Amino acid sequence: MLASFLITFREALEAALIIGIIAAYLAKLGRKDLYRYLGAGIIGAIVASSGVAIAFKLIYGELGGMAESLFDGIAALTAAIVLTYMIFWMAHNSKKIKGELQEKIDISISKGHMLGIAAMSFIAVFREGVETVLFLGTLAINSPIDTIIGFIAGLGVVIILSFIMFRGMYRLDLSKFFKYTSILLILFSAGLVATAVDEFNDAGIIPPVVAHVWDLNPPQNPDGTYPLLHENGLIGSSLKSLIGYHADPSLTLVLAYVGYWLIIGLFVHRTYKAPEKMKSQEVSADGS
Repeated sequence: MLASFLITFREALEAALIIGIIAAYLAKLGRKDLYRYLGAGIIGAIVASSGVAIAFKLIYGELGGMAESLFDGIAALTAAIVLTYMIFWMAHNSKKIKGELQEKIDISISKGHMLGIAAMSFIAVFREGVETVLFLGTLAINSPIDTIIGFIAGLGVVIILSFIMFRGMYRLDLSKFFKYTSILLILFSAGLVATAVDEFNDAGIIPPVVAHVWDLNPPQNPDGTYPLLHENGLIGSSLKSLIGYHADPSLTLVLAYVGYWLIIGLFVHRTYKAPEKMKSQEVSADGS
């Protein structure tokens, strides 16, 4: 539930921020009449995203055995690739989003291509919608009810927060928002990579090398409950959905998980650290 809540919150909030930037700039230009194009793009994206969700459900429902494990692995790996791309993209573009959107709006209006505004809103919402389908689809395989509850809760919080922001009561620092959510995204993405490798182990695509590096899946308690760190236990099941925790991982799973953290974590750290380092050097230079 927590994982689906955080994913929905983050994806929906990003879409809301982009739509908010477009709407605010149109209002600033005195072109609220173009809101209909903005709305058309949003509605189209919601319909298209729903279609992707239905297709995902229909395809998955027809599978079983090795095909099911293979599909689960491909879905998790695809979601991890998309999420990793978004981490890279945010690290490089978090400070330029607002200016680039406004420039595209100016071009669309000056050339009379009003459908360009609809296209911008469609892409913003559809991209986040597809990502949400991919991420939540992998979670729903194991915990459908919790995933749905987390989705509804995350969407509800974003709607309330968006209303507050658009009323001017609170201004969100986009750069900091993308910076700190990147840390959460690395957690989710590493978990998806681990899930993909685990499914590929089951399908025989990737050999485990060592089947169980450790095993924290002891038998059930006498009362029928599971120990806390068991994958079906209170803590273990939450960590499994959130960060891809496995109580009895294979060696290839451990290597993939740790390797992802080292490579992507180092990249994000260096990318966000570079501007701060340059800023401190400029301050030092001015002071001297």
